[in-house]
Amino acid sequence: MSVRERARKAFHATRALGLPDQEVTPVLEHLLKLFNNNWDLIESEDYRALIDAYFELKENKGEDDRKNVVGDYGESSRLPKRLCLQDPEDQASPTKGSARQILSPEELGKPSVNLQQGATFLNKKDSSSSGCSNSCKKPQQQPVTCDKNRPLHIINDITKGTENVKISLVGEIGNQELPKFTYMRDNIIYQDAYVHISLARVADEDCCSGCSGDCLSVSIPCACAHETGGEFAYTTDGQLRDKFLKACISMKQDPEGHDSVYCQDCPLERLKNEYKPEKCKGHLVRKFIKECWRKCGCNMQCGNRVVQRGITCKLQVFWTREGKGWGVKTLQDLPKGTFVCEYVGEILTNTELFERNLKGSGNEKHTYPVTLDADWGSERVLKDEEALCLDATFCGNVARFINHRCFDANLIDIPVEVETPDRHYYHV
Repeated sequence: MSVRERARKAFHATRALGLPDQEVTPVLEHLLKLFNNNWDLIESEDYRALIDAYFELKENKGEDDRKNVVGDYGESSRLPKRLCLQDPEDQASPTKGSARQILSPEELGKPSVNLQQGATFLNKKDSSSSGCSNSCKKPQQQPVTCDKNRPLHIINDITKGTENVKISLVGEIGNQELPKFTYMRDNIIYQDAYVHISLARVADEDCCSGCSGDCLSVSIPCACAHETGGEFAYTTDGQLRDKFLKACISMKQDPEGHDSVYCQDCPLERLKNEYKPEKCKGHLVRKFIKECWRKCGCNMQCGNRVVQRGITCKLQVFWTREGKGWGVKTLQDLPKGTFVCEYVGEILTNTELFERNLKGSGNEKHTYPVTLDADWGSERVLKDEEALCLDATFCGNVARFINHRCFDANLIDIPVEVETPDRHYYHV
């Protein structure tokens, strides 16, 4: 295929999301230079790298264009002294996406431009050296002298008490406007999305009603381990099993080496051209974690309910010094495979997301939408209300602040089935 034809198809994909050609062109040129003219990286996952890079550029431009106004956002205080805490150079927030786990850089070959569709787990490079480490290092907070006119702005807890732990926000006033959004712990339907959750839809063979206490404490795995090959995805310490984690990483590194499914009538292609949609480009068959739920006999402290219990590690939102806007860092060491956070947002249909992008000014695009397409290929035709995505622009949790790390991503997203076996909707 010629370069002209590939560019035409790229613009066709971005127009379907309401993105103007004149704004997409410089982003496309930058990615081609970054990827050494490797179009395959740009075209993979329906031009995900191009779309994410566009939103990142709009976000950064929006931050530059805004007036330096501090909004009312909960409990806050100004520190008038010249002493502030220095953010380590490598502590820009990890790569995005919806529950997440720690990985190591040697396991990441190709650029991980975006994390999609899953809970976030850890994969961290030691910021103090060029070597690799399986833990996320606690940032070294050393006092440095700062300008008197740039005191720290601190929000004690952006979650307003909704999470198990407080999540603070630190930024230098005068550099940026505080983020304006509604914090919520759980996904919520915006309007038209069809999410059917009921006990009747959970078959007896898909739950463990006969269990009690902790399912991971018994020698024979229960029915809830069937999805992950007869053994649980988690260890008794609450981290992902290394074998399962490596398999998920492999899918990120080499999607072409793994199975994909193809829709007969792809919702993404239908959005691009309703009357003459192109053939489906394929959707990766993702590995899922299946957690116990209400119909199971175990308790809430069961080792197979990690994502449901929510955030337990100490996180902080901070203003990055690399020009990437707000980011997220840990305030403690985290072992490889640790659950960091879920990607929470409004549940939209892809049509609703398209219309939202058309109406948006661009300044509010703090985050990237997550397409829930891990099981689209299982049905011949998918209705619009069943082709869903998550958008944390206006309502979401701390995951909305997680940034890209193209070459040394330390998080991976993994789909998690909890309330329903119907995978039109799942947790990320």
